[in-house]
Amino acid sequence: MPTEDFTLLVKAHYKPLFRFAYSLTRNSPDACDLTQQTFLIWAKSGHALRDDGKSKSWLFTTLYREYLRGARRAQRVEALEDLPPAEADPPAPEADSYVGRRTGVVLEAMPEVDELYRIPLTLFYLQESSYQEISDQLDVPIGTVMSRLARGKAQLRAALSRKQVGSSPQNS
Repeated sequence: MPTEDFTLLVKAHYKPLFRFAYSLTRNSPDACDLTQQTFLIWAKSGHALRDDGKSKSWLFTTLYREYLRGARRAQRVEALEDLPPAEADPPAPEADSYVGRRTGVVLEAMPEVDELYRIPLTLFYLQESSYQEISDQLDVPIGTVMSRLARGKAQLRAALSRKQVGSSPQNS
């Protein structure tokens, strides 16, 4: 890949990739390392991608897989079946509208959501990925994506409620 094309690719995708990495790692230095690692992998093997229109998806998928590789060394991913029944309840619709209106508050609450659900929430809300794109990037069925989003929204709603209790109401 010519240097010019690579520079354009980095300019176009660095910020969203970094935000995604930050939502995964919860700290800036690790997010930076993960993002740079993703571009390094692109520099080595991105030329194999036949459809340039899929570069964004390829980058996000690669970043996620690199993150998982590191995370697997540190801990095991929680299984869906191990969730307490309260977290399996479907979320209220207001969680969706709140996410759209208060991105800053949502970003503050996002680290309180279990990683298994935080990743699809980040892809869905912050990267505006479709269910199919998330399914492809995480290499899980669409039903699993929908389930993780529902459970993630429930956890996010609970975290947002706790944050609202701790702060004064703005519009009463």
